[in-house]
Amino acid sequence: MSARKREPHMKAEDKKNKTLAAPKDTGDFYIVGMGASAGGLEAFERFFRNVPNDSGMGFILVPHLDPTHASLMPELIQKCSKMDVFQIKDGTRVKPNAVYIVPPNYDLAILNGSLQLFPPPKIAGPRMPIDYFFRSLAQDQGEKAICIILSGMGTDGTLGLRSVKGELGMAMVQAPDSAKYNGMPRSAIETDLVDYILPPEKMPAQLIAYANHDAKNADPKLKVVEGKVPDAMQKIFILLRTHTGHDFSSYKKNTIYRRVERRMQVHQMDKIATYVRLLQENKAEVETLFKALLIGVTNFFRDPDAFRALEENALPRLLADKSDDYTIRAWVPGCSSGEEAYSIAILLRECTEKLKRHVGIQIFATDIDEGTIDTARAGIYPASITADVSPERLKRFFMSQDNIYRIKKDIREMLVFAPQDIIKDPPFTKLDLVCCRNLLIYFDAELQKKLLPLFHYSLNPEGILFLGTSETIGGFTDLFTAVDKKWKIFRRKGSGPAAHATLAFSATPHREGVYEIKPNMPKEIDVAQLAEKSLAEHYAPPSVIIDEKGEILYFHGRTGKYLEPAPGEAKLSIYRMAREGLKLEMPSAIHKAATRKKEVIYKGIAVKGNGHAQMIDLIVRPMSDAKAASGLMMVVFEDVTPVTKEKPAEKKRIQTIKGEERTRGLERELQYTKENLQTTIEELETSNEELKSSNEELQSTNEELQSTNEELETSKEEQQSMNEELTTVNSELQGKIDGLSEANNDLKNLIDAIEVPTVFLNNDLCIKRFTAHATRVINLIQVDIGRSIGDIATKLEDADISEVAQAVLGDLVFREQEVRTGDGSYFRMRVAPYRTIENVIDGVVITFTDLTKEKELEEREHRLAAELRLAAVIKDSNDAVTLQDFDGNILDWNRGAERMYGYSRAEALKMNIRDLIPQEKRKQNLELMKKICAGKEIKSFQTRRKTKDGKALDIWLTVTIIADAAGKPIQIATTERDLAWLSKQ
Repeated sequence: MSARKREPHMKAEDKKNKTLAAPKDTGDFYIVGMGASAGGLEAFERFFRNVPNDSGMGFILVPHLDPTHASLMPELIQKCSKMDVFQIKDGTRVKPNAVYIVPPNYDLAILNGSLQLFPPPKIAGPRMPIDYFFRSLAQDQGEKAICIILSGMGTDGTLGLRSVKGELGMAMVQAPDSAKYNGMPRSAIETDLVDYILPPEKMPAQLIAYANHDAKNADPKLKVVEGKVPDAMQKIFILLRTHTGHDFSSYKKNTIYRRVERRMQVHQMDKIATYVRLLQENKAEVETLFKALLIGVTNFFRDPDAFRALEENALPRLLADKSDDYTIRAWVPGCSSGEEAYSIAILLRECTEKLKRHVGIQIFATDIDEGTIDTARAGIYPASITADVSPERLKRFFMSQDNIYRIKKDIREMLVFAPQDIIKDPPFTKLDLVCCRNLLIYFDAELQKKLLPLFHYSLNPEGILFLGTSETIGGFTDLFTAVDKKWKIFRRKGSGPAAHATLAFSATPHREGVYEIKPNMPKEIDVAQLAEKSLAEHYAPPSVIIDEKGEILYFHGRTGKYLEPAPGEAKLSIYRMAREGLKLEMPSAIHKAATRKKEVIYKGIAVKGNGHAQMIDLIVRPMSDAKAASGLMMVVFEDVTPVTKEKPAEKKRIQTIKGEERTRGLERELQYTKENLQTTIEELETSNEELKSSNEELQSTNEELQSTNEELETSKEEQQSMNEELTTVNSELQGKIDGLSEANNDLKNLIDAIEVPTVFLNNDLCIKRFTAHATRVINLIQVDIGRSIGDIATKLEDADISEVAQAVLGDLVFREQEVRTGDGSYFRMRVAPYRTIENVIDGVVITFTDLTKEKELEEREHRLAAELRLAAVIKDSNDAVTLQDFDGNILDWNRGAERMYGYSRAEALKMNIRDLIPQEKRKQNLELMKKICAGKEIKSFQTRRKTKDGKALDIWLTVTIIADAAGKPIQIATTERDLAWLSKQ
């Protein structure tokens, strides 16, 4: 993917929006999967209003939709998106700069950029369509996958996000405080794998910045040159080891480099040195990188066929020769959040029940990430595990509550979760099963060669090694034999230690107090060490090492005289295992030693066992190395040999008599005690039977309540799922209503703006609706809605509206006619059928187009035409016709005036009427003007004018006053006839 080239001179707008410049499409583009549930429509709209039409990415929307209703989502998103929006069909190929939306009641997957729809399977619990698609997107697109989780209830999308991050994709989540429903965003954020947490409107800019940085820095920055690790990476390894205590230098370099580069891309850093500086200054980023390096795609029963092969081909033989008091020991290193460890526990439980073997099961699950260990210990998982766990297993091994599943107690108690670094910490031993799936693939070849002999050392003869599908035992075929080559199930060879190397723990810690495991290479015999070992075995008193809770961690010597297994569930608690005589003294001694931090000795304790009492000294001693063994204590049992001395005969006789008396007293006391005890035992047995009966009844009631609770939880989940779907439908309908309301407002304003009176009638000619201007034609008020149009008085003089409307309904042909109101207004009445979108006739619509101004214009045109005709007559008249203002200035005159006076029209327009009046007649003209200004009527009269050549003419003068529309005189028109010419005619 290459970056878009910038022009030499950018416009101001371009500079302002340069962060939204999209990378050029080269066919290798990001595909963004977006999941949302309740409140998602609003989040989608806020997001797409800010996405440019050339983002260079494809967007795929997977909302929770009501499966029984058609979705309005595509048209609603199209309104706020600058890109084309499509509803997905089978085989739709994803293209950049487009939006694709899954249709209702389908699961979505992607293969080689092509979208495929699947009918959802019928499973217990809510559907998880977002998880389903995100997993498919991660597998198909790898590093080019981006997942975004928006508003919604529940946990859908969380497991899918893990898959995307496992393939080095990018994850973005809506900020919870900006979401209508923050359940899905919070669940995703709790994974600690999210790259960006933003409100929807700020996501597009960050998306495009992320894509641009990737396009600009397509070449890897970190490479191994001639087998040498770059110095910058060495620094990163040191910072990680300093902060977390774990050494990543033995991990596969390419994997580490890619994940470091991905973190650099998130921070949009181009130089590795800059990122090293960030790690030095920001401890939170070191922790984030640590978690990014540990991301492992895990889920319950991953690769179901592999677990089926383990169940059918390996476990039956493993369990075949085990006695009922045997405990199966298993180890799951790199257990992450516990899904695989619990899967092994469930499988072992099912297999032992199927084979009817009543063996114990103890599973040790370890990981270097204490956060994921805490998650595993809690045994709480999102509802989306329904995609991986069958309904039968969900019902039997999990408890459902509030959109989560919790592992049941009987399975949880099989497992011990603990932080452990498999590279440096001691392994578990005497194991029957080691499940190490998809962990070795992250280690380099040298480390794998060390770990496989370690697993051989940890396993019992015939023990099972279960690896991931991409892992192998390499050249260690002399240590393991294949049980199932396809699914990588192996059985330990040999009955002794590993053939390649025996493993031993060094006596001193090599790093942070943790004992190193090394191959014990052949060397000279250490006589001193052998002597110390032999002396410890034969002369050191029996002892045990316990932790602060009293759990026994280590036995030395024969401790059976002092400790014995307690009946019931297998426990290594020293308090439960103490024999009679130690049950009171031992807790007291341990408590004192723990409190005082020094050795405590209780002397002369009689411990009963094997029919007689043994006198011992009990010693409790805190471990001296507090750093390496904080809270650990050693409990030592020292036998005491009674010392006998010779005594005088008399003293012996007296002591004998006293002893006999004492004995008889004790016997009487003992008899009394026995009788009381017998009575107490009988009463206790009676009470115990009653309690047992009550307990059985309560247990029965509890089972019924539990069954009812499970049914209610299922019903609650279904209701919640339905509620989310209805919320989405409601959001879509609200968007549609808003659109209709906007369209209705536009239509109303349009009708009001064009001022066309309009009336809508139904098929019964009753009024449905009318515009405000309709009252100009028909006397309508709001309460008239529903009344027949025939009952309403109109202002029309010559039209029957109901008759015309009935005719239109009869033949569905529109009609037009001109109508006149009583106030003299004219309208064009048009009556047309009212057709719905479904082409159904639902009444008529009547419009009245105002023709009053047109009529007035027509009359004016008629008058103007008449005036023009009159002007033509005047123009060609033989009489002289002039037009002048009240100052006498000539404004116009006709051809008759040109002939009569000799002046052309052009010359006359520069003259005043006084120029044509002889001197003796000017006084007469002045009097005439005064009469005209006074508004008096002027009768025609005879006067005199002079021509251009000075000749005097006797004329008959007619004066006409021209007024404006208000009646005010504005001009004077005169008609002058030559009397001499008239006498000749």
